[in-house]
Amino acid sequence: MSNADRHGLIAQAVRESGTVTVTELAELTGASEMTIRRDLDTLAAQGVLERVRGGARTLLLRGEEPPFALRAHEAVDAKRRIAAEVSALIADGETVLLDSGTTCLEVARLLRERPVTVMPLSLQAIHILSDPPGRATLMVPGGRPRAAEGALTGPLTLASLAALRFDTAVVGCCGLSAAEGLTAYDLDDAAVKKASITSSRRVILATDAGKLGHTAYAYVGPTSLLHTLITDRTAPAEEVTALEATGTVVKTV
Repeated sequence: MSNADRHGLIAQAVRESGTVTVTELAELTGASEMTIRRDLDTLAAQGVLERVRGGARTLLLRGEEPPFALRAHEAVDAKRRIAAEVSALIADGETVLLDSGTTCLEVARLLRERPVTVMPLSLQAIHILSDPPGRATLMVPGGRPRAAEGALTGPLTLASLAALRFDTAVVGCCGLSAAEGLTAYDLDDAAVKKASITSSRRVILATDAGKLGHTAYAYVGPTSLLHTLITDRTAPAEEVTALEATGTVVKTV
């Protein structure tokens, strides 16, 4: 098991259980307790978890948005498959609006090598797309970056979106259900997602299956706003059926 895979498994275990011991994590991953202790120190330094005597515990309260560093370790393979499918749906020459979030960051890595015009809405994606020698044309919006997340929000971001029209918006989410629609954890982030959808001819939602059937705090809009949902094969069948009934094309990868 690679370090990244082990870190992802540890982060998921801590998040789901609340508190986990070094011994439990060693049994889960097959690594030595010494290796687990080093892993926990690394993840604690990244803000993924809190080190406690004999193990680690989650930093999350119920309903809070997981830290970016934690989400970056979750469902990595699924996010990369989703990103590949999103890239396949985008034609050369398109203008693309790229939302913030870890799945959209994987999309940025692929679009960097494509002859497309991209306006990313996070500092992380801007960094990836600005690193030469990529083929994509980078457009940078205004805005205020959210701490740690790097997502751009605020009046300048909304003004940038209002001034332009895009072929495709690739949007992420914190929660999605046929009944409750598309939701986010942050009101400012929800406002940016709404503006992104309004400014784009086609909307592709890219999210791992862990977000399906869940609802976050800030409402973005109904699923009828989405043209296509790209998710992974672990998506609950009943939720996929309900989303398709609203007119959204669902592709699992």
